[in-house]
Amino acid sequence: MDLNLTLIGQTIAMIVFVWFCMKFIWPPIMNAIEERQTQIADGLAAAERGQQSLDKAQAEADDVVGDARKQATMILDQAHARANEIVAEGKADGSKERERQVAAARAEIEQEANRARKELRGQVSAIAVASAEKILRREIDGKAHADILSKLAAEL
Repeated sequence: MDLNLTLIGQTIAMIVFVWFCMKFIWPPIMNAIEERQTQIADGLAAAERGQQSLDKAQAEADDVVGDARKQATMILDQAHARANEIVAEGKADGSKERERQVAAARAEIEQEANRARKELRGQVSAIAVASAEKILRREIDGKAHADILSKLAAEL
């Protein structure tokens, strides 16, 4: 192998080219690469934080939904209990009203029976007076008269 001037010129040109690249081109490229690595690392960290926030929010949402379901169940239970109370109150009120109406009907029946008895007594006394008048008109026989009055008394 022969060393000649072309090889030395190419070597010097290569050394100058490498030095120029290392001095002026390599630092901006390395800065851009480092900046990009930093951005990627920050993005991954942000994604990790976002995932943690999402998991936390999901857990909180599950808790809120669970609490809402518990409250809904409690409200439904209270509504059913109140409905049962209202039904029981309605039954009790209906029973009281029925008893009141039955008592009023019985009182009315008793009044009608007393009125009918009074009216019947009046009719019986009118019949008795009429019978007595007839007896007195026909004959005044003490024994027959006593017998008729005893029969009338027995009927009353």
